[in-house]
Amino acid sequence: MVFRFDPRAALLAASLTLAAPARADDPKAVAQAAADRWDQSFNTGDMETLTTLYGTDAEVVAKGAPLADASRIRAYFTDVRAKGFADHKIMVQSARAKGDLLIASGRWEATGPGDGGARKTFSGNWVNVLERQGDGWRTVLHTWN
Repeated sequence: MVFRFDPRAALLAASLTLAAPARADDPKAVAQAAADRWDQSFNTGDMETLTTLYGTDAEVVAKGAPLADASRIRAYFTDVRAKGFADHKIMVQSARAKGDLLIASGRWEATGPGDGGARKTFSGNWVNVLERQGDGWRTVLHTWN
């Protein structure tokens, strides 16, 4: 059996080999994947999983006093869902890595109760700071307006 070198096959193999690690290291892709996990957890009402997406020293800066422990973060978002907010979606517009930190920002939107019982779309700006912890990225600061 004779093997012939095919430059097209070599180029394809090299591009596939290089593409996967580059995507895993792309800050915007990493941030969007984390945001997608958050959206999925919130939208399905899985507050246990949602809480695990935060670091042990996380702070959620919402209206009023910042929330700085897992039980308060879980209670806050459970209450938001109970008030009728759903269909949450985060769109990461920028992300940059700084050592073991990932700073991400973008837009969020969700539906919630509007006037007269109608559904209304709410939206605003979103910022997360994530930290590489153990097996992955955890949010250590989360705020929006």
